[in-house]
This record gives sequence, C-alpha cells and structure tokens, in this order.
Amino acid sequence: MNLAMSEPLQRLSDALDVERQALIEHDVHALIRATGAKLDALRALEAVLPVGQGERLQELAERNRANGVLLSRRRREVNWALRQLGRSEDASAYDAKGQANIMHTRRPLAVA
Repeated sequence: MNLAMSEPLQRLSDALDVERQALIEHDVHALIRATGAKLDALRALEAVLPVGQGERLQELAERNRANGVLLSRRRREVNWALRQLGRSEDASAYDAKGQANIMHTRRPLAVA
C-alpha cells in the first residue's frame, strides 16, 4: 500500500475517533468538525480507492456503525428531554396542506 492510499484511511480513522469522543462528551462543536473531517476523508477515499485494504475498511465501517448507534442513543435522550419539557421533535412541522402545525400544549416545569 502506498502513502496516497493510507493517508485517507488514517484521516478517516482519526475522524471516527474524534467523532466517538465528541459523542461521549456531548460536544456538539467537536461532533460537527469530526463529521466534516469524516466526509472529507470519504471523498478522498472515493478518489483513490484503497486496493487490498478490505479488512481495514471493514474495521472502519464497523467503527462508523458503532458511532451511529451512539448517535441514535443521544438523539433518543434529547427527544426524551424535549418531551419532558413539553416539546416534541416527532410532531410534523407542516400538515398536508403545507400549513405549519403549532402545538399549544404547555407543561409547567414547577409549581409556585
């Protein structure tokens, strides 16, 4: 394997590590940067396909899936918190006529 092939693979590996750490630490800004780095590395890999690196690619794909599972868990946690605050991301923003649905339900957070 030459250096041109290994560099995008290493960048992808590094981006996946940063992405996982950002998800664990709930660091949104680091997650956004890591996602950008991951997409850049994937574009570079598309330009120079790594021949003979099937095992490494499989390992990176598995790490990406694991990050996806963690991201899904974080999303469920956020949705749960929003529901507790009387908000819901699951409600559609527009109805069939293209009109915005406005939820008028309020839930007090405390009683005075």
